[in-house]
Amino acid sequence: MPEYPTAPNKCHREQGLDDRYHARTTTLWSLMDAPTEIRLRRQSRVLEVAFGDSERYQLPFEFLRVHSPSAEVKGHGPGQETLVLGKQAVGIKDVEPVGQYAVRLLFDDGHDSGLYSWKYLRELGREQNTLWQHYLDRVRAATGVAAG
Repeated sequence: MPEYPTAPNKCHREQGLDDRYHARTTTLWSLMDAPTEIRLRRQSRVLEVAFGDSERYQLPFEFLRVHSPSAEVKGHGPGQETLVLGKQAVGIKDVEPVGQYAVRLLFDDGHDSGLYSWKYLRELGREQNTLWQHYLDRVRAATGVAAG
């Protein structure tokens, strides 16, 4: 399998290629990275995301909510993250496509400002255990109570 640069924008611009080429390759890049399947499983409270035949992730609603890529959760820079609490029962009302590169999750608590890019969904899937444990550690440190 060929290796692709991790930053297509920077790579193409440094090579002096014009914006038309950049737009075409960015679209291609997004399609190559796109999930092959996204299923909203309300009863089991997970978003199932598949990338080809080899990667399939079950991402719990609470996990997705507390790891929203929105500025409300992530802040505007390192160290500005917000610890989101009390989202054990959060639901997802809908999943809206955003262009060919992301989805917007509409949570039943009104949160809908984060765009979950294909790259970010894959990262959440691959790093789910580590990210969840880090979240639980932060909750314990902030509240003195173990979350689950």
